[in-house]
Amino acid sequence: MNILSELFNTLLGTVVDVMPIAVILFGFQFFVIRKKPANLAATLIGFIWVLIGLSFFLLGLEWCLFPLGRVMAEQLTDPAFIQAAQSSETLLGEVTWRDYYWVYLFAFSIGFSTTIAEPSLMAVAIKANEVSGGAIGVWGLRIAVAIGVAVGISLGCYRIVVGDPIHWYIIGGYIIVVLQTMVAPKLIVPLAYDSGGVTTSTVTVPLVAALGLGLSENVPGRNPLIDGFGLIAFASLLPIISVMAYAQLSALNTSFSARSQQKNTDI
Repeated sequence: MNILSELFNTLLGTVVDVMPIAVILFGFQFFVIRKKPANLAATLIGFIWVLIGLSFFLLGLEWCLFPLGRVMAEQLTDPAFIQAAQSSETLLGEVTWRDYYWVYLFAFSIGFSTTIAEPSLMAVAIKANEVSGGAIGVWGLRIAVAIGVAVGISLGCYRIVVGDPIHWYIIGGYIIVVLQTMVAPKLIVPLAYDSGGVTTSTVTVPLVAALGLGLSENVPGRNPLIDGFGLIAFASLLPIISVMAYAQLSALNTSFSARSQQKNTDI
């Protein structure tokens, strides 16, 4: 009964949240465009399925993803676990940023895997491949973005552990982005900027947010409100860098291959 009650409350809240969107869409359709939408019955059925799916997704966040991220952060920062993983070169009881290497590895792994599974990234990669006529590979783009997110979340976890101000990392990162924009192939620049946005979606954000909050709650001297947030900013910034770097490396490889073929032709 408790599960049914929570499901009903979540469904009711989802209806309230989504209703303004439905009012705007159907209001413009009937009162501005003044035309009945095609397949109205199928549209309404699909809308109901969206409400049900969102409700189950929100319950999944509350029951699984948020607790999982916090539990993993608690376990990886547990003093007993850290002391057991300390190398012989480190004095027992003296904890440094190096002793949290399992946190960085977990952050990298979870950032890479959740980004690869991100539906919005799949959609953007497929469309980019279609529009570019195959010049932009679907898997190449997905892997480049996933590596960027993985490195970004790992870097963000390092920042939480050492307690550095977040703005220096973000300012430094966007300086690199601006410099890359000036030299990267023009074809990839808008896509790289969009790639930073599609990573902050349904799969990545819940786990990353829970990881940051759990980490800041368990690392001594950290404030969850100040240090717990900001990982998503890293997850948005680093993919821009990695996608433009991927394009630059591809351009260099193409240029090198063309020169090699030209030399072989001359010979």
